[in-house]
Amino acid sequence: MKFIYFFISALFLASCSSNKKTVENNAVNADFVLAFGSCNRVDLPNLLWDDVLNTKPDVWVWGGDNIYADTDDMVALRAMYNVQKEQSEYKKLVESTDILGTWDDHDYGLNDGGVEFEAKDASQQEFLNFMNVPDDSPLRKRQGVYNSKKYEVDGHSINIIILDTRYFRTKLTPDTETKKRLKPNEYGVGTILGAAQWGWLENELNTSKADYNIIVSSVQYLSNEHGFEAWGNFPHEVDKLAKVIADSKAAGVIVLSGDRHISEFSRTNIGEMSYPVIDFTSSGLTHAYRGFSGEPNKYRVGEVVFTESFGILEFNFEAKKVDFKIVGDNGIVLEKLEQVYE
Repeated sequence: MKFIYFFISALFLASCSSNKKTVENNAVNADFVLAFGSCNRVDLPNLLWDDVLNTKPDVWVWGGDNIYADTDDMVALRAMYNVQKEQSEYKKLVESTDILGTWDDHDYGLNDGGVEFEAKDASQQEFLNFMNVPDDSPLRKRQGVYNSKKYEVDGHSINIIILDTRYFRTKLTPDTETKKRLKPNEYGVGTILGAAQWGWLENELNTSKADYNIIVSSVQYLSNEHGFEAWGNFPHEVDKLAKVIADSKAAGVIVLSGDRHISEFSRTNIGEMSYPVIDFTSSGLTHAYRGFSGEPNKYRVGEVVFTESFGILEFNFEAKKVDFKIVGDNGIVLEKLEQVYE
């Protein structure tokens, strides 16, 4: 058991609340802390690493767009990763915290890119270098960066399942009829994960005995009306993931996503599951959609945050509870959500 000292705006008496002006000191008790974020430019100041360090996370999860390279030049890509690795506060995080993560299009190398990106295999090796994956790791021979890691804590466990929504993702459909960038493919057309990764994910959930199963997806799973990249552009894949989750009967499935330069909570009930599935979007670390004026999301809980932020999940095993927090500069909690998992 450890105590995390952190700024919060109120006691968790409601399922979701917001206070963006004032915070108070309060000691928060958590058994395990996961911090994550996405959309990080190395040519912009990151004011949040000290705040991430102050949460004393057990693991930091990169949610994608960890750098903005947009290149098939591996020398340039490697140089940009090295700039991030040498950032002083991030170096402290690497020294004190386990680091996991996935990529999204800009660190993958091609804006909105997928299976067609010709440099993806070379780019994957540079990503694995950035993540300090050993040269003899089986991940070096796998197509795609998907993987998982299980954490054991005092007789309880958390399984973090990292998806790759780039390497196998097939063609998107441009929206030529409205002002949106994309529209959903015809039902059944295309894939996000590809056959091999789908089989792997099903096995991960079907065999998991963990108290919580955290699925990391670079793009949003639930929010699907904005016209940008999302699982919703492949509606059959949305349904397939819901079925895989429900059929597996896995405990505490939570989705983490990034990409959007906004942060928000989305939540829905799937089948007869005893708990709702939450999609926690945290984006971005160095630049946000400050001109955000609203967009529909029928699954949204609370308010959209459109300033720089990162996310944390605080797990309390005895209470079977997770506290989700969107955190800004100076440790201010911009939005929070509590969920009990029976």
